[in-house]
Amino acid sequence: MPPVNYQDLKPGQRVKITHVVRVGRRSWPVTITGTIRDVNVLMTGLSTERAPDDVVAMPTVHFVKDNGELSSITIDEHVQFETEAAEGSPQR
Repeated sequence: MPPVNYQDLKPGQRVKITHVVRVGRRSWPVTITGTIRDVNVLMTGLSTERAPDDVVAMPTVHFVKDNGELSSITIDEHVQFETEAAEGSPQR
């Protein structure tokens, strides 16, 4: 499965998500599979003083894990998406 850009993901699409979890100085890769619910950009306000035109936007993918749990992940340089072919259809 070749990696895809998060902007190419569509609701209902099966996906494998690999990202790096970091706690303190330790980090490790985690892989999750599920079905895309939505892809959007969250605009946030921070509790620190910033310039009024300094907008913080977080690309976010919302999905359903294989166990039925609803989950979301914000995108950074360590997140990779791979799409899975639907049953009975060839993979692109």
